[in-house]
Amino acid sequence: MAKIFQVSARAGMTRVVEPLARGLLRAGVTPNAVTVTGTVGVLVGALGFGARGDLVAGALIVTVFALTDLLDGTMARMSGGSTRFGAFLDSSMDRIADSAVFGAVAYWLATEGDHAGVAAALICLAAGSVVSYVKARAEGLGMTSNVGIAERTERLLIVGVGGLLTGLGVPMALQIALWLLAAVSIFTVFQRMRHVYRQARQLPAPGANG
Repeated sequence: MAKIFQVSARAGMTRVVEPLARGLLRAGVTPNAVTVTGTVGVLVGALGFGARGDLVAGALIVTVFALTDLLDGTMARMSGGSTRFGAFLDSSMDRIADSAVFGAVAYWLATEGDHAGVAAALICLAAGSVVSYVKARAEGLGMTSNVGIAERTERLLIVGVGGLLTGLGVPMALQIALWLLAAVSIFTVFQRMRHVYRQARQLPAPGANG
């Protein structure tokens, strides 16, 4: 699902993203600046609108600025590839943005007295962090873990649709989306851990003679 969605999204937006990326690069804008701007936009949407219960505006703002993930990546590719700091910055900003989104959702649900919804949002926040950590840790050990049904794009899409529908008056849409996301996020953690376990079994133990 993750790969299909990402490939489809990139293919569908290529004609828009690439000219915009070229224009920003010609204007002297760096991919890192776009990364930070996108994160700031997500923070505004999540904390400035979503946390106050303006779910429609919050979901739309977060979605628009989350798409900078496509833009900064395209700019980095056009300018010769991502730097190590650029990759580090992108990953760090993603964690900040995700924390703001789910923290804002949890805060708003708490003000509504929806304790079950708060629990679901916190599970999503924790599980999403573990999903990202497992991938980063695996790569640090020389393996890969780029698998699973709930990568970052899917997580933001699910909670965004739930928030938008709730803001438009659909009862329990956000809560249903959160519990669905909690389930698939936990499943993704196990998918990634199993993937790493299979790779680790085929690698020599640390310190083993070659």
